[in-house]
Amino acid sequence: MSVTNVITVGPKGRVVIPVEVRRALGLTEGSELVALIEGDAVVLLPRSSVRDRLRSLFAGVEGSMAGELIEERRAAAKEDSRA
Repeated sequence: MSVTNVITVGPKGRVVIPVEVRRALGLTEGSELVALIEGDAVVLLPRSSVRDRLRSLFAGVEGSMAGELIEERRAAAKEDSRA
């Protein structure tokens, strides 16, 4: 489904997302959006969509980056304590 609307930037940079767009994306009051700048365009994505894309992108990655960082820091601290 393709929806095209022209919107105007209002006071304090505010924009109103047309009802057709809100309905198509299931946006309600309080929905969080992520604003990306791509070239000369502003792209608004539902935060849940960004989360889902990241999860699928990293689904095959084993381990935990946080766990690896903690291990590295503990090893460095251990080395420092020996010196």
